[in-house]
Amino acid sequence: MDQANPFETPRTFSLHRAEYLVGLAVTTGLIVAHAGEIRWLPAIALFLYIDLIGYIPGAIAFKRAGGRPIAKAYYVLYNVMHSLITQGAVAALWWWLIGPEWALLVLPFHLFGDRGLFGNFLKPFSLPFEPVRQPGYLRLLDDLGVPRPRPAGHTGSPVPVGHLPATAATPGRQPEAAQ
Repeated sequence: MDQANPFETPRTFSLHRAEYLVGLAVTTGLIVAHAGEIRWLPAIALFLYIDLIGYIPGAIAFKRAGGRPIAKAYYVLYNVMHSLITQGAVAALWWWLIGPEWALLVLPFHLFGDRGLFGNFLKPFSLPFEPVRQPGYLRLLDDLGVPRPRPAGHTGSPVPVGHLPATAATPGRQPEAAQ
């Protein structure tokens, strides 16, 4: 889900991230090995466009919302732009129209870095756009008898903002305590 609510145990989340760190290491090695052959302006543009389209608009909307829900379109933009499938298609199209080049390595480099270094995976509609600890995740850890890790980027556990809880979002649904 995200680094605040992976809905995995902390150990399996770390192992999941480690897989992407291996991909990041491989792409970093290839970028370093072929640095002289990379066209850097296209590489920088390819690296940045993912977040310019897929993250920054949603982050701005989340901040401006001040705790109110934001449009699901921001989640879709993020998920589409941060998909290995989408970026694979972009690389294939680039390869077909422009030709193969080492600058394309920044596409997996970006995604592997997001997932491996920062723990950012695809965003579900049911969670805030920016990572905030959710009570359901904390209950999962408690039920599993797993100690709660320190929240990423926070000194405490902030209150979720920027979304509607599942019980409030579903008309006619009763909170768990009432069922």
